[in-house]
Amino acid sequence: MKIVFATHNQHKLKEVKALLPSEIQLLSLDDIGCFDEIPETGKTLEENAKIKADHITSTYGFDCFSDDTGLLIDALQGAPGVYSARYAGEQKDAKDNMTKVLSELKDSANRGAYFKTVIHLNLENKSYSFEGIVEGQITKKEFGSKGFGYDPIFKPKGYNETFGELSAAIKNEISHRGLAIQKLVAFFKNRAL
Repeated sequence: MKIVFATHNQHKLKEVKALLPSEIQLLSLDDIGCFDEIPETGKTLEENAKIKADHITSTYGFDCFSDDTGLLIDALQGAPGVYSARYAGEQKDAKDNMTKVLSELKDSANRGAYFKTVIHLNLENKSYSFEGIVEGQITKKEFGSKGFGYDPIFKPKGYNETFGELSAAIKNEISHRGLAIQKLVAFFKNRAL
């Protein structure tokens, strides 16, 4: 079965490919020649994930899933949330985003936060949704160089290392995206591929 993961992000693609059953041939937006700028105009992660998947299915005719992920920080009333990728500006620079978050939390004792990933799947003219959440804390500085995005400043609950320090295997098992993908994988396995 061929299915498109609506991303150009090779880090995400690699994470997801490692989790999906071998019967599924995962294609990226690059693989189908999609270089459209898909506007993420939704007010929620769910809306943005649906917008992206619907665009690929209606424009390119592929079954598709897309995700949207946000970092929601308690002391910032849920920010950056849906704006996580462009929190420090339209350049979507991870280092700038982390610097802004650390600056905004510098005097805060409340470092609680969680990552949330929502996956929207269009398959055979039906739609499905899957969600993964991981709770944790924002550190006071960056630790580690693995992963991407906010990984070096997010320490998941129950661990002493940030996502920037943990191995890819552990991160895939416990992360927000990993948990949402596990639900997607279980869905595919239940369909008896």
